[in-house]
Amino acid sequence: MATIKASVPKGTRDFGPIETQKRNYIYNTIKSVFRKYGYQEIQTPTMENLDTLTGKYGEEGDKLIFKILNSGDFYEKASAKKTAEGDFSSKSILPLISEKALRYDLTVPFARFVVMHQNEITFPFKRFQIQPVWRADRPQKGRYREFYQCDVDVVGSDSLLNEAEFICIYDEALSKLGLKDFSIKINNRKILTGIAELIGKPNQIVDMTVAIDKLDKIGLDGVEKELLSKGFTGADLEILKPVILLNGSNNEKLAQLKMVLKDSLNGLKGIEEIETVFSYLAGFDIKTAKVELDLTLARGLNYYTGCIFEVKTNEVAMGSIGGGGRYDDLTGMFGLKNLTGAGVSFGADRIYDVLEELNLFPKTAEESTKVLICVFGKEEEQYAIPLLAKLRSVAINAELYPFGAKLKKQMQYANDKHIPYTIVIGSDEMQSGKLTFKDMNSGEQKQATIDEIVRSLSC
Repeated sequence: MATIKASVPKGTRDFGPIETQKRNYIYNTIKSVFRKYGYQEIQTPTMENLDTLTGKYGEEGDKLIFKILNSGDFYEKASAKKTAEGDFSSKSILPLISEKALRYDLTVPFARFVVMHQNEITFPFKRFQIQPVWRADRPQKGRYREFYQCDVDVVGSDSLLNEAEFICIYDEALSKLGLKDFSIKINNRKILTGIAELIGKPNQIVDMTVAIDKLDKIGLDGVEKELLSKGFTGADLEILKPVILLNGSNNEKLAQLKMVLKDSLNGLKGIEEIETVFSYLAGFDIKTAKVELDLTLARGLNYYTGCIFEVKTNEVAMGSIGGGGRYDDLTGMFGLKNLTGAGVSFGADRIYDVLEELNLFPKTAEESTKVLICVFGKEEEQYAIPLLAKLRSVAINAELYPFGAKLKKQMQYANDKHIPYTIVIGSDEMQSGKLTFKDMNSGEQKQATIDEIVRSLSC
């Protein structure tokens, strides 16, 4: 058999033990906060029916869906179609050779889940989901074909308390992960609609918002140039500039907006919704986050219908590490109409990079084993086995290094695996019952019984 070069598909990655432990530290921290707020975990299959996914992400999105070939002789049907109709394009034969696909995101499978299980779940339905998704995109730095999404959503409730609690979830989870300076930006689709109405171009809201969303990247001159290229006039820009450059506190911005958008019902409704979210927040304890009304925030306007969120860290140069918003009729695509919802996501890969750069992962995030038992001989190995069992019986992660290696190699093993403690057993330890217990970080060691060691490791 020919030798095959070991490789992974482009755009995918292996995660080694330490990286996996660090990733699980992020997921477990975020999950603990989700559960605290009443969200329940679900999982959906790796693959969905192709027609479940097709048409939900736009024409370009459909091209990025990984299709799965049918099992068996899938070519036979396609060949018959070519003979009968002469139509042999990739588009025409796709339904014949592929009925399933890898999931593109977690949102559409969630909508399908809600519709299929609507008689079993309790509304409002609060769910979270952390699973991989796949996109046939061109791989590049920071962009992968396989990556994890970390979503939390509620459907069946139009209360803005949900939006306020999403801010609290971001604040608590990111604070627990050690971030000390991050901003949660909030805007509302209805306010942006009101601004578009103000300049008499409601049908060009997407052109307007795509441009102003780039303010921090290309500056005001760049925004104006892009708007002019899209058919906006100098007079439009004179009206728009003071609105997108509003400054002051959140309350001051809202007061100014009320004056500017006094003739827009949509705009005033958006302002009212933001004020309601802020009134809920006043009753919560925001630990770290800076919550900021940002009128240039315009992510997902083809999707979101109310409040919009984006989270950015101010400690390192990084794009958004989270975002989301309110959407209407999530399940309408599957026939269950008028079920409003709201959701946000955490950018786990970017959060990982932030924690690495700031050295915020705790040492315990790199540990899998808490204590390693090292022995000098076969007799000591037999002596150690009941001690190993005792450590494990009280939920202390422990290993016994099999006899056959010098003590130096055993200690190096502990260092390489970031094991914080070792127990060394030789003939003296067997006779006295006092084991050599060493802290691998400080280098301090002492003689202690197994019961004393258990108490020390259980603290």
